Amino acid sequence: MNNGTVLLLGSGGREHALASKLVESSLVERLISAPGNPGMAALGEVRNVNPEDVEGVLSLAAEIEPELIVVGPEAPIAAGVPDVLRDAGYHVFAPSKAAGRLEWDKAFAKDFMNRHNIPTSASRTFSSDEVEAARDYVRNHTLPVVIKANGLAAGKGVVIAESVEDALEGLEEMLSGSAFGEAGHTVVIEEFMEGEEASIFAVSDGSSYVLFAPSQDHKRIGDGDTGPNTGGMGAYAPAPIVDDGVLRQIREKVVEPALQGMRAEGTPYQGCLYCGLMVDSQKNVRVVEFNSRFGDPETQVVLPIWRGDLFQLFRDAASGNITEANNAPSVGSAVCVVMASGGYPGSYKKGEVIEGIENVPEDVTVFHAGTAEIGGDLVTAGGRVLGVTAISGDADLERTIEAAYKGVEKITFHGGVWRRDIGKKGVRV
Repeated sequence: MNNGTVLLLGSGGREHALASKLVESSLVERLISAPGNPGMAALGEVRNVNPEDVEGVLSLAAEIEPELIVVGPEAPIAAGVPDVLRDAGYHVFAPSKAAGRLEWDKAFAKDFMNRHNIPTSASRTFSSDEVEAARDYVRNHTLPVVIKANGLAAGKGVVIAESVEDALEGLEEMLSGSAFGEAGHTVVIEEFMEGEEASIFAVSDGSSYVLFAPSQDHKRIGDGDTGPNTGGMGAYAPAPIVDDGVLRQIREKVVEPALQGMRAEGTPYQGCLYCGLMVDSQKNVRVVEFNSRFGDPETQVVLPIWRGDLFQLFRDAASGNITEANNAPSVGSAVCVVMASGGYPGSYKKGEVIEGIENVPEDVTVFHAGTAEIGGDLVTAGGRVLGVTAISGDADLERTIEAAYKGVEKITFHGGVWRRDIGKKGVRV
């Protein structure tokens, strides 16, 4: 079906950024997002279908006959939705459930990295019936220690414990199920890695791949990387910590062994492999995590500066045909500041009226995340509400940061919070 119709599953800031880039392609005639958001509605059609509702997605696909289906978030991948769609004959940009296990099963990912000599931190895995052994392990572990929920936890299932008391509390919350439900019934306890984090996306057809510009996410809620982890409070690209030598390591020690390992284990990886990395003071790279999809909010800075055809790349990845022609440069810099609801990542109010988006400067794009339209008003509908992204044709990161915050200043909603130091690490490098 070469009809230029794309079905995009998802509703967050990442999906709005994917939609924006997809419709730039001259090959895209029609974009349908499910369920989408008000920002995505301005780029095409939206349908109220849950991406994890396999029957609902199949029914919608049968109606619109898409040339390509793009799966944005991780939950449908973990639920096996791409497998069902592929079995039904559709071209799908997303890894299989088995390949996506690199994200939804962190213990598996650790074992996979060790099997294929991919550098990462030392770790041990404990299940909910090994609580006492886990407690003994953290009591005797060097501090700080990192405790991760094994399953999907919306980017928030990580505790970096500075004390034994914090570690034991984090263990109790996860293994009891009170923090992340079933996702936390198994935990991975890791050594803390010193260094600076970076993210890089590799889009693969199972063997060949295209790398995007490196970026840096800001996970903690507060300035100076303080407070609890969130899904991400901002990002910038390119990340200067990833120089040519680091990039070579990423290719040779991370991306290529991962893709080769997945092929060797009978689960070729077709889709976006998100590599969360730690770069130490000696410029050595280790893997913090793999994810089975684009990152949020990194997508909101990486895609705007990429000069390629995203539809063509995704279509070729889905059909096993990535070539050198799919490579394209990334030009300039981008900074995304996430505006969140007060109280996030804890409890927060919804329904606050959002004003001022139409007043942002021309070099700023506002990506919708947790928004809704009610009674003609645009209102808050999630923890992370908007991603305010400044895009510059040059690499002057300081100017791009300034432009992003000028955009933030134009937007108001009651109780809104955001960090004021997004991108500053990139200026200091």
